[in-house]
Amino acid sequence: MNIAETSDLWWKTAVVYCLDVETFFDCDGDGTGDFAGLTQRVDYLAALGVNCIWLMPFYPSPDRDDGYDVTDFFDIDRRFGTLGDFVEFIRTAKDRGIRVIADFVVNHTSNQHPWFIEARKSVDNPYRDYYVWRSDPPPDTSSEVVFPGEQTSIWTQDDATGEWYLHMFMEHQPDLNVTNPGVRNEIAKAMGLWLELGLDGFRLDAVPFFLETRGAPKDEAANVDPHDYLSALRSFVNRRNGGAVLLGEVNLPYKEQLEYFGGAEGNELNMQFDFMSMQHIYLSLARQDARPLAEALKTRPRLHPDNHWAMFVRNHDELTLDKLSDGEREEVFAAFGPDKNMQLYGRGLRRRLPPMLDGDADRIRMVYSLMFSLPGTPVLFYGEEIGMGEDLRQKGRAAVRTPMQWNGGKNGGFSSAKVSELVVPLPRGEYGPEKVNAAAAKRDPKSLWNFMATLIQRYRESPELGWGEFAVLDQPEPAVFAHRCSSAEATVVLLHNFGDAPVKVTANVGTETNAGARDGGRRAYRDAMLLDLFDGGNVPLAADGGFTVELGRYGYRWFRVHRPGDRLAP
Repeated sequence: MNIAETSDLWWKTAVVYCLDVETFFDCDGDGTGDFAGLTQRVDYLAALGVNCIWLMPFYPSPDRDDGYDVTDFFDIDRRFGTLGDFVEFIRTAKDRGIRVIADFVVNHTSNQHPWFIEARKSVDNPYRDYYVWRSDPPPDTSSEVVFPGEQTSIWTQDDATGEWYLHMFMEHQPDLNVTNPGVRNEIAKAMGLWLELGLDGFRLDAVPFFLETRGAPKDEAANVDPHDYLSALRSFVNRRNGGAVLLGEVNLPYKEQLEYFGGAEGNELNMQFDFMSMQHIYLSLARQDARPLAEALKTRPRLHPDNHWAMFVRNHDELTLDKLSDGEREEVFAAFGPDKNMQLYGRGLRRRLPPMLDGDADRIRMVYSLMFSLPGTPVLFYGEEIGMGEDLRQKGRAAVRTPMQWNGGKNGGFSSAKVSELVVPLPRGEYGPEKVNAAAAKRDPKSLWNFMATLIQRYRESPELGWGEFAVLDQPEPAVFAHRCSSAEATVVLLHNFGDAPVKVTANVGTETNAGARDGGRRAYRDAMLLDLFDGGNVPLAADGGFTVELGRYGYRWFRVHRPGDRLAP
């Protein structure tokens, strides 16, 4: 593998760290995080090994949906500072070799956005068609709502004109009409602004929803291909910044996700979150059986070389399990969220990983090792590196959006404000800042933080994980997930035990893609070994690629195939 080429598509081997400025670090003591505070913590992220920060929305907002209800796409919320503070953060991050992407909400605005305020004034207002309206009463759409229990329809009647406006999410978030050239122009200008100010791309929220064509006239809707807009957006962003990335939230089956990559041409989204594998990871954890994950990954479609998956085990929303069957979902609920208060919308969990796994350090580390080893770009949610837990006192998804826990002092070191002034309370008890915080974790060589830092380093030293060919390795142990990633020059072999009992694994590396597979594979591995990439021992390979490895309870091993004479980096 030519390492120089990997920088062209930097995001294929990146480590992405998602954070909310509002809850990360408060510099001015008003109880709310800000860009000045985030700038002070850039070195913390650099030390961890992060090389891409994903910012949750920071635009002006009434904050009824954690900033996803935007009132101005061209500015930052004054609670977080000024544009100057934003630019200082970008400059500092880039100085440490860290790129920055940001959430961009194309689907909707706040109902307090000036465009919607104007649109409500009359049916003839120039901004009326920036949104999607209907004059006749809508049918029952209760089956289409995104948040069951919080809304009963995707249409709400507006008192000003008597017409109904579309909102696939909450009624205070009217949907934009992206078939309108004026809306598309405003979105492009806003993206162009943030790219000029130093962003390296965007995480696009709810992509299938913003490609909705209900805003087009009925006689034109059949001729409108929403994917044309997505490819045009990709083209625009890459004209402004050739290395910029579009990371899309597309929670659909693999076959449908392929369309959002742009199919064979790969000219729409650069990356998409792999919701299918994430959900099957939890099913495998619940069963202590790796086969659900293995079967899901075998159905992954082949992607264009310029496309990639984003891997995660926790994000900022509910941990959705909607692609599992009802019975499978109930298995996961029973294992990791048996109380109704731990569940959300009947389809997901509002918990973080460590409490779900009862604080079992071996199991927690196995899961993160697995996430980093799967073919895709690992995405961490802030606080995962120290094992933060959720706060079930908070409503809905806010349970996992509590302030970052920096130390065991007042407010967990997040803010010097009074407790009553904090934007969000901190958790209490076993996962409170007195017991879980970054300061203590960094200084403990056996901590999750230091494990994660080492894991990130090994991942960055293994470009095959982002660029290589993926294959599941056959072996007889149901609890074990074994796979390899191979490039033209190298192969890594990775093993993970989902079970709570030690196991001996016998498998075969299989035919490699490189020139080492000589003699039909019969003697391809003569004098070769599996070189351990962590702190275990090396394992000899049989001439045909066979090997045997012992794994402890929830054990994991990373290896690189090594032959005599290979000139590997130390």
